[in-house]
Amino acid sequence: MTTRAPRRDAVENRAGILAAARAALALDPHASIDAIARSAGLSRRTLYGHFDDREALIRELVSSGAQRFNAIAASVDDADPRLALARLASLLWREAVHVQVAAALALDEAHVTHTAAALSPLRDTLAALVRSGQDAGSFRTDLSGPTLARLIEEIARTVVSRTEAADPATGDLAVRAVLSIAGLSWREVDELLSDHPELAATGQEVRA
Repeated sequence: MTTRAPRRDAVENRAGILAAARAALALDPHASIDAIARSAGLSRRTLYGHFDDREALIRELVSSGAQRFNAIAASVDDADPRLALARLASLLWREAVHVQVAAALALDEAHVTHTAAALSPLRDTLAALVRSGQDAGSFRTDLSGPTLARLIEEIARTVVSRTEAADPATGDLAVRAVLSIAGLSWREVDELLSDHPELAATGQEVRA
């Protein structure tokens, strides 16, 4: 027995619902299913044909954002753990401009369990980077690896939730914040950014 591929209009409707949900939730984080359906130009019944309820829709938004974040984590391959952490922060920050709603939803405590599972590849990458940096003597060792990784994650959460990612003036804020928590001095961070100015870029590719 073969599984039939979704009809093209069903795929387009689902994509439209997700796009409409991002737009509606960007304006009102508590936007109802009715508001999202209207924004998508669909009936409530059609929306429920794709998602069982509002929570299912939000979980899909979180999952789609997490997939993009995890792909970014997998792409970082710098040998220097300081540079790898800086590049990871820079790339994730730039991506947050495009998936700001998904990022905000992911940071919502109401979805913490689903988010933790969806972002496990990213968290594994961060944990490995911290271990590598501590072993190399580049990151602070007064804290255990898991504790330091959690602190880096928490400061990143704060930066995303309290800063306007689209503002060019904040291009290197995430990088500076996570490197500072990792144990680098502000002078060391300045030197790293001076050597790799692409890490402060926003809205453009960071690799030549």
